[in-house]
Amino acid sequence: MSLSKLILNSPIIGDVAKKVASFKVNHDAGNIAEHFTKFLKPQYASTNSLRNEVFKIRHNVYCEELAFENQKDNGMEMDEFDPHSIFALIKHKPTNNYTSCVRIVLSSNDDELLPIEKYCYHAIQNKDYDPKKFKRSEIGEISRLAVKADFRRRKSDRFKGSAIGAISETNYSESELRCFPFIAIGLYMIACNLVIEKGVKHAFVMMEPRLARSMKFVGIKFVQIGEPIEYHGLRAPYYINPEIFLENLSSGFKSLFKEIQKDIHTQL
Repeated sequence: MSLSKLILNSPIIGDVAKKVASFKVNHDAGNIAEHFTKFLKPQYASTNSLRNEVFKIRHNVYCEELAFENQKDNGMEMDEFDPHSIFALIKHKPTNNYTSCVRIVLSSNDDELLPIEKYCYHAIQNKDYDPKKFKRSEIGEISRLAVKADFRRRKSDRFKGSAIGAISETNYSESELRCFPFIAIGLYMIACNLVIEKGVKHAFVMMEPRLARSMKFVGIKFVQIGEPIEYHGLRAPYYINPEIFLENLSSGFKSLFKEIQKDIHTQL
């Protein structure tokens, strides 16, 4: 399997790129928030213990499953950007297991680069969105999004390194199974909420273009600011800010965002 196909079937994207278009016309769209909050809980990683859960999920996905990074003896994947980042997870309420994680890399000075600045700066072709044009305290990057294999619907032979099979109907209810494809959407909503809470006015992300197109169906509109490049698969640089996010979010997912916003706000 090519690396680009691997990315399409990877836990970074999950099933969103393949399924989210149907949610736009789904008659259950109004119940999205209800489904999500019944089984899943956004969690701001405010303690060392919670941050370690983030690093464990990242190791499971980025090191063990996808082999993007070398495996670590302590079972936690960390990098140079973590010291100036904030993190969040999504918990599966019935089991108290963490399903997924995301981080927002922040910058307070010129020495604290965003990953996109260090590794993909050449990919930013629209210089109106050059991170260096903005105040360091007002930029951030959404990165290291990962969803554990337990919470994805896919067969174990569809991508390299997966040791866990498809979700078992006997382990999860039908309502839970319908809810799981929203995990990746929920992670981006949590990230956007933290961006707003932390006063970040300009956010960046390196994303597979198909996922960005799919996100438009729910109103999460990322502005593409350069052509795709090879970076752990085919990815392009994107930009979003709070105004773009809030103006374009569809009604069904606005309800979900409000629930996430309320939950996260009480944790900060």
